[in-house]
Order: sequence, then C-alpha cells, then structure tokens
Amino acid sequence: MSKDAIIAKNLAYSYGHLLAVDHIDFRVGEGEILGFLGPNGAGKSTTVKMLTGQLQPKSGQATVLGVDVAKSPKKVQAQIGICFENTNLYEQISGVANLQLFAQLFGVREFDAEALLKRVGLDGRGNDNVQSYSKGMKQRLMVARALVNRPAILFLDEPTEGLDPTSAQAIRNIIFEERQRGATVFLTTHDMLEADKLSDRVAFIDEGKIVALDTPHALKQQYGKRMLKAEVTTPEGGLEAREIVLDRSETAQEVETLFKQERVVTIHSEEATLEDIFIRITGRGLV
Repeated sequence: MSKDAIIAKNLAYSYGHLLAVDHIDFRVGEGEILGFLGPNGAGKSTTVKMLTGQLQPKSGQATVLGVDVAKSPKKVQAQIGICFENTNLYEQISGVANLQLFAQLFGVREFDAEALLKRVGLDGRGNDNVQSYSKGMKQRLMVARALVNRPAILFLDEPTEGLDPTSAQAIRNIIFEERQRGATVFLTTHDMLEADKLSDRVAFIDEGKIVALDTPHALKQQYGKRMLKAEVTTPEGGLEAREIVLDRSETAQEVETLFKQERVVTIHSEEATLEDIFIRITGRGLV
C-alpha cells in the first residue's frame, strides 16, 4: 500500500469574513494524480497555497511528505515543484538561463538544462530569450522549471489551459511520465475533460467545501447515466434525436423498437461527463 504524500486535516482559510476553504479533509497517495476541480473562486488556489507553504492555515493541518507545512515550509518547498497558471518567467534571459537559475536556487548539481528542454519539446530554443517564446512554449518552460529538482510532488495549476493541441499533449505526456517515476501530481483545474484524461481520482470543491472525492469511473457510476443516442430520419426528411437510458430492464426492448419503427441514421453510446456530475451535485456549472 502506498504512503500518503499529502494529508489535509480540517484545513481552513479565510480572507476577512470570507471563508475561502471550509475545513476540508483529504489524502493523496504517493504516485497518484489527483484532480482538484472546481470553478474560479471555489478555493482551489488557496488550498494549494496552504499545501505549499505560501499561506498558513487559519485552522487544521497540512502535512506534505510527512512534514507539517506550516512549521517547516522550506523543507517542503525543497522537495516540490510548482507550475502556476500565469507565467512568471524571466523573459529577458534565455530558457537555459531560467532553468540554470532555479537549479542554483535548489542546489542541484550536474544539471543538464538542454536535456530538460528537449524533454518538453524546446530543444533548439534554449539560447533564445524567453520573450520570443509563444504562450505554449512559455508554459512548457514553466513545466520544465517545475521539474528542475526532480520533485516528489508536482503542483500544477491549469497546466494546459489555452494551449494548442500539440503543446497540451506534450504537457500531458510529462505528467504521466512523472507519475511513472513515482512523483505525486496535484492538478488544479476547472477543465473537467482534462481532469478526466489525467486523474486517478478527482475531488470536487465548491464554495470552499469538498463535495465529492473518488475515481472518475466511480463518480460516473454513482451519479451519471449511460445513454444510447441516435439520430433518426423524419417523414419530412429531417433529423431528430432519440435517447435511451442504458442499464434498465426495458433497455433491450426500447432499442429493438427504435430499429423496428425508426430509420436510424447514427447511433452511439454516451456516459455522463465530470461536468454533468459536478452540476448534479452542486446545482451549478463551472463558470
């Protein structure tokens, strides 16, 4: 059984009278990818700041790699990597120089910046100033920077948002490679499709509370409905949609009737998305 890399117990934080994180509890195992999902303002970023020693909890405890973060933030920070949604690179210097600077700050010896740049698809651009990089290139450099110290835990905040498909896939591949290496990944996002692709488990946070935490498959089984969706031709020559709920005793008869009585043009199965489930649990969407 894997150990817990992250433990949050009764964790809470408030900004004045606004309770941003409302006494939450969760655990993340070593080598696990946890998707921490919710709309803007739900408490995702505040939670990450407490887990990474940027904010001290108002109550409760955050334990990361066996260390109480509030008591020893620097000890934790030496073993983690963080990639923020907004880029905060040194744009007047090269990509190589950005990585070398962080290697020095972490005390990493025998550091190969070029090899790391190649890993994120930036080989050949390492000596160019970062201000000449596209958004996708900057985001990949941010991910590379988070990997400089071979972190035990990666905290990634919306790592693929707004990126072109090639850049987004490059970052997804790196996330899986890091998990394969044994690293834990704490992924904050409001993109439910992205979380579904990447996460071993997902936690839904809404108004500072965790309202669900399980594997994507288990949540879909518990809250979602599997559907059979078809398009049929009308007598006027148009198209109409038909839906049949699967896993019911009458499903087989309904499918047989559909094909007997209708002219079916297309048909496919469809399961509930994580966003559908989030809306069902919370009563609201992600925007």
